[in-house]
Amino acid sequence: MGWQISTCLRRIAMSAIKKPEVIFVLGGPGAGKGTTCHNIVKKTGYVHLSAGDLLREERAKPGSEFGDIIETHIRNGTIVPVEITCSLLDRAMQSSPNPHKRFLIDGFPRNQDNLDGWTKVMTDKAIVKAVLYLECSKEVCTERCINRGLKGSGRSDDNPESLIKRHETFINDTMPIIKYYEERGLLYKFNSMKPPKAVMQDVYEKLEEIGWISKD
Repeated sequence: MGWQISTCLRRIAMSAIKKPEVIFVLGGPGAGKGTTCHNIVKKTGYVHLSAGDLLREERAKPGSEFGDIIETHIRNGTIVPVEITCSLLDRAMQSSPNPHKRFLIDGFPRNQDNLDGWTKVMTDKAIVKAVLYLECSKEVCTERCINRGLKGSGRSDDNPESLIKRHETFINDTMPIIKYYEERGLLYKFNSMKPPKAVMQDVYEKLEEIGWISKD
């Protein structure tokens, strides 16, 4: 009887723990995902987590067991194994001091493997509230990335050769994920060829409209 009561109490305690609420932010390379998230964070209770930044930080850590794998995928414009990305995202959410547990995650999920991995590993750990899709032409995206590289972004994939592969990867692998979420009524589209402040305002107004802005 004692173990049954203990198990019940553990379940009650677990149910009382607030699950992180996640909004995925997707778009092609240079669509403005990071900039939009950065601007939205200033006005909301959300925390911005960039899958790409987390991977680059892990790659730069001395002695990281994943460093070489991550670098190879980034340089080739391909997608890092989902187990690595989910592990880094989960770690970042768990260690965040944000009391609201609301996160904007950009650059993920980028393909079916990412989606399957997230569903398998994270379904019981986080709630996906919506997916924001920043629509931007290939030409504008490329120009932004090249300019970013010329200004010293420090990213090894901000070059014409890598961008060709990155655009192909986005069309072939990420667009089906965007369609998947659209079919489930979770997708919201925004014209990210607008100036950053205008894009931020469009996203903010939508989040406010659907009640996902933190007021406290």
